[in-house]
Amino acid sequence: MTATLVTPVTDWYCPNCGLTDQTRETGVHIRYHTCPRLRFLSAPMVRTGIAAKVELHERESYVGNELVQCDPERGRPIVSIETTRDEGNDLIVYAPTATGSVD
Repeated sequence: MTATLVTPVTDWYCPNCGLTDQTRETGVHIRYHTCPRLRFLSAPMVRTGIAAKVELHERESYVGNELVQCDPERGRPIVSIETTRDEGNDLIVYAPTATGSVD
């Protein structure tokens, strides 16, 4: 008798641009893609069958000399991408890059 291992198939979709995809991984994972509706930033996809929205949040505070993530389309500083579902939300935060100097 031999055991057959079946790799689970997970279906994903983007609620913004409608892109669909499949992954075949056994561990906990999430699928990202470059979304044209979220200014071509890497955004998470949602498992098929789950109602959700994925939103981009622009930074509202002063940037100054900080090195921040900007969207490639408008050049505006981005602070986060938020995925909201019925059971909670996830947040990708784009923190400013630290810099230093040696005198």
